[in-house]
Amino acid sequence: MGIGAGAGVAAVGGIALTARASSGPDSSTQGTTGTGSSLVFDPDAHTTLTTSVTGTDGTTHSVTYRFWKAITYVARPVDETYQSLNVSVPVEIDGRAVDASDAPILFANSVGGYMPSSVAGATGIGGGGMGGGAPGGGAPSGTPSASASAAPSAPGANANTNATGGALATNQLLALAAGYVVVEPGARGRTLKDSAGEYYGVAPAAIVDLKAAVRYVRANRGRIPGNTDRIVSAGTSAGGALSSLLGASGDSALYEPYLKELGAADASDAVFAAGAWCPITDLEHADGAYEWNWGGNAVQSTGKTADRTVSQQLKAQFAEYQASLRLRGLNGFGPLTARNYDAYLLRQYLEPSATAYLAGLTDSGRAAYLAANSFLTWDGKKATFTWDGFLAHVGARKKTAPAFDAFDLSTGENNLFGAGTTPARHFTAYGAKNDTTGLSGRRVASDIPALLDLMNPMYHLLTERNPRRCKHWWIRLGTKDTDTSLTVSANLAAAAAGLGDDVNHLYYWDQGHGANTDPGDFIAWIAEVTGYRKR
Repeated sequence: MGIGAGAGVAAVGGIALTARASSGPDSSTQGTTGTGSSLVFDPDAHTTLTTSVTGTDGTTHSVTYRFWKAITYVARPVDETYQSLNVSVPVEIDGRAVDASDAPILFANSVGGYMPSSVAGATGIGGGGMGGGAPGGGAPSGTPSASASAAPSAPGANANTNATGGALATNQLLALAAGYVVVEPGARGRTLKDSAGEYYGVAPAAIVDLKAAVRYVRANRGRIPGNTDRIVSAGTSAGGALSSLLGASGDSALYEPYLKELGAADASDAVFAAGAWCPITDLEHADGAYEWNWGGNAVQSTGKTADRTVSQQLKAQFAEYQASLRLRGLNGFGPLTARNYDAYLLRQYLEPSATAYLAGLTDSGRAAYLAANSFLTWDGKKATFTWDGFLAHVGARKKTAPAFDAFDLSTGENNLFGAGTTPARHFTAYGAKNDTTGLSGRRVASDIPALLDLMNPMYHLLTERNPRRCKHWWIRLGTKDTDTSLTVSANLAAAAAGLGDDVNHLYYWDQGHGANTDPGDFIAWIAEVTGYRKR
């Protein structure tokens, strides 16, 4: 049984649960597979591989590890090609034996654009497979080289690569070299269709799949090496949104019907910590946030500003939404509103980011940068600038208005909320009201509100106030990332911090979407928050 529409539909909370025939696993698949599986991990069903990992300090390490490929993680899979995971466990690093039996587990998804993500074609950690891509249909993730590198490439940084997936799979490789266990789950995505043309990977399939994968790992405590109480989720873009959602929604009862339909393991789906890079989340409010942030910037594809009326209406929606959150900024800033959010971003994130960047340059490099960027003032210790100067520095925005719930139903997010044979639907009242496709009634479908709760970490943090959420957060975003608003991750951080959680959040100066310029720090952070000391 699975999620989607088609024959065998059952309704749970107004959302369709659907049976669909499972596709068979590849003959080379190892571990526990097949419909009706007992979901017991086979410790012996691995291959032993060796890879070379270049650390952030430039040193190269030889890592020998055990690799379990494409293990189906639910008893009744909808599509095993996507509902499977890989496990990598280091056994020797630079010739020294490693005991990873109590190591943290990095749970790294490679979802991009809410597209399907598969580990079935992988030949080792961070390896190929299918799926990925950016929200706008960007390039899929690739395969790491035999000697993957995470060496420094930016001032004050210890790498500039994609956070998970991508050509270097930096986080996974560095985690392996640090002695951690790495689990790489696949998940269904929005573009998957069956032979009848019905979509079976739309919301909430991806988060349900990732939760099922976490449950599989937890249910196999003592069989899968590593500390199943110290699972650290990681993901980028839509994968970052899903990682933050895993962190916020641990053991939430909302997902139970879906997990039961799949035959997920009877275990917790809570994670210990969450790493989220440029999370594309809080989708029902993302259009307003985007216009508040980038409304005055020209659209990249046209060179013109977006429709002024639409932009202003959406900006007003953001102001109302932001006030309703009653969030307080970090470090004693006070209430966060549309009126002061620019000052907050400057003080808490942007000026410190520029300061760290400039401090990491050589004297000549700094002088050249300052000469080319006159909006920025440097007093020798701190960078300062105005919000308008920053916006002009960033330049063109990537998306038009609305950025997420397009009037013509053309975005990936519209596809994410498709149903049955309908490829795309509106998920905001504003989008539906201004629909240009001939939508009857111009209202969102009755199941959309429940789907939005299932897909938004803010719901679980602020409405549900989920006691089983993770308590440690690593959140990153590039200052030139116009795939979403800079307020989205800042709100996520403020919401978690407001609940008393440990939040490590910063912005990468002059970096765009998908940047991860401090992966070595992330690996060290995992050791710190989990209390792990390599044996």
